[in-house]
Amino acid sequence: MIKRFTAAAAGAALAALCIAPAFAQMSSPMPMSTGSMSGGMMAGGMDHGMPPGTAGGDGAAYTGAPDLQATISLVTAGGAPGHFSLVKALTALAGAKTANAEVAKLTKQYGAAKVGSFVAVQNFAVDDAVAIATKAGVKFPAPALHGAVLAKRVVGLGLVGGTYYEGTQLDHLVTHQIHEAVMNDIDKKFGAAADANYHRIADQAHYDLAQALGVTSVKLAAYH
Repeated sequence: MIKRFTAAAAGAALAALCIAPAFAQMSSPMPMSTGSMSGGMMAGGMDHGMPPGTAGGDGAAYTGAPDLQATISLVTAGGAPGHFSLVKALTALAGAKTANAEVAKLTKQYGAAKVGSFVAVQNFAVDDAVAIATKAGVKFPAPALHGAVLAKRVVGLGLVGGTYYEGTQLDHLVTHQIHEAVMNDIDKKFGAAADANYHRIADQAHYDLAQALGVTSVKLAAYH
């Protein structure tokens, strides 16, 4: 039981939210200078339980076309859409040794309860986003990215001025619209605090992944 939890937590910590975007035919990339502006914004200026923009985990919103090659490569690294395995994806990205070291670090840093919540929210988010994309009938290219090349690609999608933000990466993978729809569903099911916890740990985990891959120029977000 402990081994299964550890593997799943490791996968969630390093795997991106990998699903098919429903807006694959959007226009050219147009990054925005502020964080997301959506139904997640609550009284007091909090956005899905976080400070907005780069003060939280959303970074700078990206409203351009998604990186479908990165998305489908990450999906297939973890299994077929709708049957995504966090453990399989993590092993494909970084290897079991790195995964085990990272989950131990995250558990020590955040505690088992928060890492467990992160796993639950991540799993729900993947399933929810897959359902949205499937309904939209998105078409994908053949997957062509693997291992460290894929890992570096997905980390790079989350960079804003060299700092990794989970929200920015999700915009690039699944489109800003789907990202926000999924986050709203997370808020409804788990609460905004769990949504914020997901972004917080994801910021740290992707930073750690970059360092493990030798991409030491990547900076850690203040929200971690």
